[in-house]
Amino acid sequence: MNRRNVLRRLVTASALPLATLTRVNAAPSRMKITRVRVYSPPKPNPLFNQSDLVVTVETDAGITGIGEGGSPDTLEQSAGRLIGRDPHSIETLWQDMSRSFFYPPGREKEDAIGALDIALWDIKGKVLNVPVYELLGGMVRNYCECYNTAGIIPGVHAGMSVKERAQLTIEAGYRAYRMDAAGAPINTVYNTRERVNQLYEDCAQARDGVGKNGDWVVDFHQRFDLADAVRACDLIQPLAPFFVEDPVRAEAFNEDLPILRQKTNLPIAAGEEWGNRWDFNKLVEHHDIDFVRATLPNVGGISEMKKIAAICETHFVGMVPHFTGPIATAALVHCLGTFSGPVLMEYNFQGKSFDYLPECLDFKNGKLYPNQRPGIGVELDTKPLKLITEITQPVTNRAQLYYRPDGSITNW
Repeated sequence: MNRRNVLRRLVTASALPLATLTRVNAAPSRMKITRVRVYSPPKPNPLFNQSDLVVTVETDAGITGIGEGGSPDTLEQSAGRLIGRDPHSIETLWQDMSRSFFYPPGREKEDAIGALDIALWDIKGKVLNVPVYELLGGMVRNYCECYNTAGIIPGVHAGMSVKERAQLTIEAGYRAYRMDAAGAPINTVYNTRERVNQLYEDCAQARDGVGKNGDWVVDFHQRFDLADAVRACDLIQPLAPFFVEDPVRAEAFNEDLPILRQKTNLPIAAGEEWGNRWDFNKLVEHHDIDFVRATLPNVGGISEMKKIAAICETHFVGMVPHFTGPIATAALVHCLGTFSGPVLMEYNFQGKSFDYLPECLDFKNGKLYPNQRPGIGVELDTKPLKLITEITQPVTNRAQLYYRPDGSITNW
């Protein structure tokens, strides 16, 4: 049997016609990115790294990828590195955007690169007519369990007790009830000792509300110094929270989280304000945290999220991503649906709809479900949006790269 016959048998066994295989493999090399547009939604989130700016990456083949995040200045420079390039070379483009300008990207620029990266994966899925999760290996779970962070649940109203809110959350189908340890209005005096004492009473109500075998989580929101975080964990340990979220300040996480790990047996989740995989690596490796709060697009997009997931899987650490915008949340389902470890998604869009997103999130009874739509499964209507900027020219000013002999990008 010659090699041509072997190839034909392998193609037949895969149930993909040879003509189709040739067309799919050839198609990407004929595509080029022609334009990137940035839109503002009707009520934009002004916070860095919680940006819900809508990003579209257009190609000369008429296929447009959709992403979310970034700010106009960080998006313009990063997007300029995409113009005229093959959208299917996602990893090369990610390395290029990250390394072209001498200084490594900070967390705000990582957010912009992540928005563009999501759009590139959306293009690849649309070209191949498959959901992105199929490109990442396929779903390993039927749905992604959620916990609610905004309290938008039928029956919940102002003045309701923690116990009542917790009970209604579980009845709505969510895996866990989430509460905030802050307990005080913003821009007011914050008495840490008083809040730690009140925390125990609120957590006791949460445990009663979810029941003996129910789950609840508490977000310290980085408002406690290390000593207060240790005391708070000691107080609530008998109430068995599912995890304590962001217990210490982000500036000191590499020092304080390992110390806290030695002083409490409570599961720790951290990282909603961190950046790329290097922020998480040592903490995961040393089991100083039990859940990584990495999210999209903050970490640099789907390309980086799947690498963070691989680090977590190696050390049996779960993933509990922070929420950003609805498009990034839809992309998270593709990433986390293909991760074999424990997953819980923070969700705050129940009861909300978006005029500019006719198709986006498949949410029901406290759970986010995958779908069969190609790419990240988002349909965009730009009419309700405001065009902020568009990039059509490549950015080459001050962009400098070095390449290894094999053509891969190396350090500047």
